[in-house]
Amino acid sequence: MIEPIGKLHPLTQITWGAVKIFNELGFTVAEGPEIETEFNNFDGLNIPPNHPARAMQDTFWLKPRSDGKLLRTHMTAVSFRELAKKRLPMRVVSPGRVFRNEATDATHEAQFYQFDALAVDRTGVITMADLKGTLEHFYRGIFGADTEMRMRASFFSFVEPGVEVDIKWGDRWLEVCGAGMLHPNVFRAAGVDPEEWQGFAFGSTIDRLAMIKYGVEDIRQFYQGDRRFLEQF
Repeated sequence: MIEPIGKLHPLTQITWGAVKIFNELGFTVAEGPEIETEFNNFDGLNIPPNHPARAMQDTFWLKPRSDGKLLRTHMTAVSFRELAKKRLPMRVVSPGRVFRNEATDATHEAQFYQFDALAVDRTGVITMADLKGTLEHFYRGIFGADTEMRMRASFFSFVEPGVEVDIKWGDRWLEVCGAGMLHPNVFRAAGVDPEEWQGFAFGSTIDRLAMIKYGVEDIRQFYQGDRRFLEQF
């Protein structure tokens, strides 16, 4: 019996499509470890010690807790690693798996995939207008040329100003990522002078993009290994 030819997982399809779009814009791919340090995951990203994201309900800490090792909670930790290398100017994307200690339901998983981007250049070269244009190009590349996008003011510790990005899906707006201009404190933590360099950063969940693109209502279906589901893609 001849076995049918395999297919790429839908999350892989979205990831490869996103990487292709950013490669065409001059971005390279960066990778990092899934076991991360507290500094790279929190301190270096201007996330204060009392921030709720550090609490046990959000973070998988590795024992002994005193070692400060954890399962990375966002791919921004990889972006910070790249910034600390000081290979400037830089434009990198970092797709990968992240972990959150939270209950699983139709829209949440304890592990999922994120796609982060970081662009840094001399002060004045990269602005919020570049961020907006890049995101519009990205989401229209994923969802189609008619995709509508909006940006709303929001707070994230590692950017200032910060925005939440929504896309129009049917008759409603759906949040797809957090973004903004990289905070001066993040530059300082990485050993980069914020008076000389500036740039933008954003992080988007791959799983949410796949749910929207393919009309999947339960995120858990991506991880159950059901061939009847996966062969649709």
